[in-house]
Amino acid sequence: MKKRLLSLLAALALTLSLAAPAALAADEDTMLETVRVLGILSGDENGNLNLSAPVTRAEFVKMMTAASTYKDSVGSSTASLFTDVKSGCWANGYIKLAVEQGWVTGYVDGSFRPDNTITLEEACTALLRLLGYDSGSLAGSFPDAQLSKSKSIGLLDDLSAVQGQTLTREDCVILFYNLLTCQNSAGTVYGTTLGYTVTNGEVDYSTLVTNDTKGPYISSGGTLSLPFGTDNITVYRNGSLSDLSAVSRYDVYYYNENMRTVWVYSDRVTGTLTAVSPDSAAPTSVTVAGGTYTLGTSTAVYQFSSQGSFAAGDTVTLLLGMNGQVVSAVTAAESSGAYCGVVLSSSKAAATSATGADSGAGVQTTTEVACSDGTVRTFYHSGSAFTAGRLVTVTVDEEGTTVKALSTRPLTGAFNSDGTRLAGYDLADDAEILDTDGSGGYARLYPDRLAGVQLKSGDVRYYSLNENGEIDRLILDEVTGDTLTYVYVTGASSSNSDMSVSGTYTYLLDGAQSTISGSTIYNISVGGALIQYEDGQIKSLRQLSSVHLTELHDLYAMADNQKYLLDENVQVLLKDSGVSGTGYYLTTLSELDAGNYSLTGWYDDLGCSAGGRIRIIVATEI
Repeated sequence: MKKRLLSLLAALALTLSLAAPAALAADEDTMLETVRVLGILSGDENGNLNLSAPVTRAEFVKMMTAASTYKDSVGSSTASLFTDVKSGCWANGYIKLAVEQGWVTGYVDGSFRPDNTITLEEACTALLRLLGYDSGSLAGSFPDAQLSKSKSIGLLDDLSAVQGQTLTREDCVILFYNLLTCQNSAGTVYGTTLGYTVTNGEVDYSTLVTNDTKGPYISSGGTLSLPFGTDNITVYRNGSLSDLSAVSRYDVYYYNENMRTVWVYSDRVTGTLTAVSPDSAAPTSVTVAGGTYTLGTSTAVYQFSSQGSFAAGDTVTLLLGMNGQVVSAVTAAESSGAYCGVVLSSSKAAATSATGADSGAGVQTTTEVACSDGTVRTFYHSGSAFTAGRLVTVTVDEEGTTVKALSTRPLTGAFNSDGTRLAGYDLADDAEILDTDGSGGYARLYPDRLAGVQLKSGDVRYYSLNENGEIDRLILDEVTGDTLTYVYVTGASSSNSDMSVSGTYTYLLDGAQSTISGSTIYNISVGGALIQYEDGQIKSLRQLSSVHLTELHDLYAMADNQKYLLDENVQVLLKDSGVSGTGYYLTTLSELDAGNYSLTGWYDDLGCSAGGRIRIIVATEI
């Protein structure tokens, strides 16, 4: 069985790619997002960053404050130090702090001139003072001494502005990023004095986002409580770009005020609570619907403790956060759950108190289901057991758990070029796609895996539509071949006489060796092969097709002018011919070079609509 997990930071990476202006180079993207997260640079009321705009003295001291230990302690000031800064001016508190700390000074006529633009040398002078460099540590006179020192400590790295030039907001992005990574007068990297992680001259962006992101919180009635307005904000739901209208009750959310970004998660698990570990006195994890989940908040820990409201046998709904941990839980009466999927196993047994079965029933049915979201869940219910491979729907509510057979609902047609539309239907942003086979194999798919694929009759076992008429669940039947088991046969021998028939086949699966032997002969030789199972037993062993590869890339390979896509989990074997025999060693794509190795690719040609991918590569040194 193959599963695909979403990366915890996928939404954060997507934020980077969407938020950074196209005008900036790749390394400047990181600089921009870093100073935004820290609140050093922010957009206007419409969210525009206006990177080409000049920076005034008042704006610069506000940026300095955000890049200092005083970022959270500046309030409005009623007293003004300068004739041209009114007590009610938005910048008065920042200017007063900057002057008191000795970062900047006013003019001899008693003015500060807050609307004057700031030049490179003026900015460097102020930042050197912030870093603790006094006049005694500078060699020469203004401005050469300040610019020379700034250059020597890395403050001017990658900055194109020159002496006398007014700084733009884009210049300040680079300047303040450099500020965080250079050393102060005590020889300490400045950013670390503010509690940030700086490694090899770079600020750890993911840590910044995590530190400045607030949550988790639970949506009440489908609304969010945010400390900032909802205009010009970015919303991600389950890792995809969305909007606030998609938020529903009991969604878990997080926000970053500086980024004006909200992450919303609707992941939840409903089923019978069968275990609290290590004990109810101090629980750290719970088992629900056959899966074990870590308790990630004090609220969740209390709910499942001996003082809380849940105990083994209860039907509960777990609310999961961005890291897959339990944020909170509600009763099935508050939030019922519904699933559909394919039965992996189902059997009847004596009921136990841990599964919450009716003590009068005596027996209960335990059914393991590969759900359309790719998660295997175990459900305890009454009624008959189901055969493996059967489509079912599961409903869990205050009345208990109900498992019913699900009728097939076929669909034929083609996916569009990016896999977001099928046979006239749009796919929902959070569409769940599952490929299955008749032997218990399953694979969670994502739309790009099916881009451009034509589905023929029998490829779709079931689909459903949401309230917007979009496909939200799609269960396929051996469309990709990704559910099957691919091996490399290293030895094949057989014997067929009047008295007996026998065959022995040695193979490698992900580098581990196994042997099939018995009274069955398969038409197979050394090379790539497919093992098919039925009811847990080997049904057949079939040879894959081979091709000599001339180019190898991360996602595809070339055989002269023919392109072959690679299996996401392609097995790469290095053939080592030694004196004592021939061995095969598991390696990776990055270790191979088509110029130094002879490469043979083994691909499936079983007629799967989205198959034909190279499953195994064998490299022999030239």
